[in-house]
Order: sequence, then C-alpha cells, then structure tokens
Amino acid sequence: MLRRLLVALVVLVAADHALAGDKPAISARTQLALTDQAARAWSDDAVLIYAENDEDLDSEGRAVRWGLLYYSATKDRARGYSVNAQKIVVANDLDFGLDAPPVRANWIDSDRALQAAEQEGGRKYREKHVGHVRSMLLVRGAFHEEKPDRTTWTLVYDAPDAPSYFVVVDAESGKVVRQWKG
Repeated sequence: MLRRLLVALVVLVAADHALAGDKPAISARTQLALTDQAARAWSDDAVLIYAENDEDLDSEGRAVRWGLLYYSATKDRARGYSVNAQKIVVANDLDFGLDAPPVRANWIDSDRALQAAEQEGGRKYREKHVGHVRSMLLVRGAFHEEKPDRTTWTLVYDAPDAPSYFVVVDAESGKVVRQWKG
C-alpha cells in the first residue's frame, strides 16, 4: 500500500513538472548541430564565436537555455541564437559588425569544463562562501594569458559575502590555466 502511494506521488509530481513546462538542463554542445544549421542557413560562412548560459547552471555544468553567437565575414555581421529544449527561441542579428575569431572545433563541453574548474578551486570557493557558478562563457582569444589564441571556458563563481571567483579552462586540453578573484 505504501509503495503504491509513493509511486502515485512520484507520478503526480512528475506530471506537475511536465505541465509546468520544466525543461531538462543540457550541456552547451548539445544544441550545437541545431544552431550550426540555422547559422549556415543565415550565411554560408557563419562560424561560432561565443557561447554562454542564458539560464542558471546546474551542478553538472548544464543549463535549460544557452546562447550562441555566430559571425559571418561576408555579411560583416553577427547573429545570436538562444536555444531552449532543442528549439531556437530567439535569433537576432547584432546591430554592429563583430569580427571575432571562431572558437576551435574541438572544444570540451560545459560539463567537462565545470568539472575541471571544480577540481582546481571552484568547489573550495563554493563550499567556503556558499557560492554558485553564475556564468560559463566560451570564447577564443580573450582570457588565456600564455596562449591568447586558444579557445577557453571562463567560469564565474558568485557568493553573497565574497568577491567573484574566475576560473579559465583551456577548452581544448581541459586544463585550468588561470584563476583570480575580483
């Protein structure tokens, strides 16, 4: 009897979440094929130049919604896509050109980047300050001091009583290359 009651309760809670429109959290790479296809329909030479979580991250480096930005040299324009549950929910052209280098094709996914950051100081920061990962951004040529042309994940940790903590992960090797508070 108790078992049936628990099963019924689990089914009701699951149904309530489904009706509420809860979407599963996904890693950054999960929707890449979808946005690549949309970007190439917009411009044959579109290349991915940036990715960032558009919704809160879970403990595995996944988010319900991700934003990806593409650049077209022939159009001298950039176009952003926001993806929720494997559907493009926003597609906007930027009002200005943004000639940024494309991210390298062999970048690690957001879950692996978070795992690396957690092992190299992120977990300690979270536990000490009751913090969380606010943002993850993927970009090339910005935050790797030794090899500035590399693609990196930058993770931003926040806590109510401490300065933000930044961890830069080389998106090709998966190694932490830089950390700072600020």
